[in-house]
Amino acid sequence: MISFIIAVIKLIVLLGFLIIIHESGHFIVAKMCNVEVDEFSIGFGPQIYKKQGKETQYTVRAIPLGGFIKMEGENEESESKRAFSKASISKRIAIVVAGAVVNIVFGLIVYAFLFGMQETFQFIIALGNSIKQLVTGHVGVDQMVGPVGIGSIISQTNGFNEFLILLSVISVSLGVTNLLPIPALDGGKLLILIIEAIRRKPMKTETEACIQLLGFALLMTLSAVVMYQDISRIIR
Repeated sequence: MISFIIAVIKLIVLLGFLIIIHESGHFIVAKMCNVEVDEFSIGFGPQIYKKQGKETQYTVRAIPLGGFIKMEGENEESESKRAFSKASISKRIAIVVAGAVVNIVFGLIVYAFLFGMQETFQFIIALGNSIKQLVTGHVGVDQMVGPVGIGSIISQTNGFNEFLILLSVISVSLGVTNLLPIPALDGGKLLILIIEAIRRKPMKTETEACIQLLGFALLMTLSAVVMYQDISRIIR
């Protein structure tokens, strides 16, 4: 029972930390680009804690499987001069990719600190091959791991160094995965912005909202399937 509690604490610390630095990347760059941020949230679903800052409301929500920042004019029409939609394409792209970049850079720095540059370079190559297999369909859903599976792996780590290794690997993986061109992920938003730059006009708000909603629904379905498989592997 004690080992289970420790594993849960490790999982919460690991995922919570990675979510915080990811969303902080979006948040900081948005502020640097003078874009109004209405909410900074850790988790999804009903609010269980909130604190109003000078401009931004900081919230913790019931489902700790991610986070988000809500920017003025991101998913709706806005007359504010500081709306996300009023920012230049380059600024919007910088804001969108910032979270993933923070995760990737952080993970690589930790890995380099633990192992040195040669091993880090080999890690990058291995990660690239894994992404290639994922994109080309050589990695099936049954080989994916979600929060439950990560928790199972964490429970097997011994010592702070092993925990840091896992933290760095998951951080880089999270960053890279977020850049895949899938709606509801940062990569999906990036693709929409690239299309806007090529067309020289923005996509209709309703169309973009429908794409994001569909992507989110598919992502939640995939998460449920992966979680079911994680649980099945544990109870076998």
